[in-house]
Amino acid sequence: MNNVLESCETKMKKSVESLQREFATLRTGRASASLLDRIRVDYYGTETPLNQVSTISTPEARTIVIQPWDKSLLGVIEKAILKSDLDLPPNNDGKLIRLNFPPLNEERRKALVKTAKGIAEQSRVAIRNIRREAIDDLKKLEKSSEISEDEQRDGEVRVQKLTDSYVEQINALSDEKEKEIMEI
Repeated sequence: MNNVLESCETKMKKSVESLQREFATLRTGRASASLLDRIRVDYYGTETPLNQVSTISTPEARTIVIQPWDKSLLGVIEKAILKSDLDLPPNNDGKLIRLNFPPLNEERRKALVKTAKGIAEQSRVAIRNIRREAIDDLKKLEKSSEISEDEQRDGEVRVQKLTDSYVEQINALSDEKEKEIMEI
């Protein structure tokens, strides 16, 4: 039974960590280097994450500066940014690339909040699916007489407590992200 509970908690932790990574790539009013985490560039025939071929910094609240270690990558990086869903025009001065973040309008903020809520709901669904799998595993153990009926019920209660705890974490992260997006 402990293996089932440990496996359940590990999977739930990974779901919350995945949500945090997703939220980090969601654009808010502020510049953040994590927004570029999904961007990959063709580095000598290999798709390489942008942060592995350049230095990325945020010198101001609404600016990201990308300085490639190899100047020949400027064009490739520029194309990758244009192809991405960032919807920001890169400014290439021959040495580095600047991304300037215009302030978000109200309509765009509401759309981002809606997207964040959708991502959070996907995470809650994943948590509930993990709960269902764990309860099914406990029922199988009880059916095969590896654990008693009381242990199975106790396990289900513990799985539900874990589920509630992780759903609360997701709700808190979602509320925090919504507040971050809506602040002017």
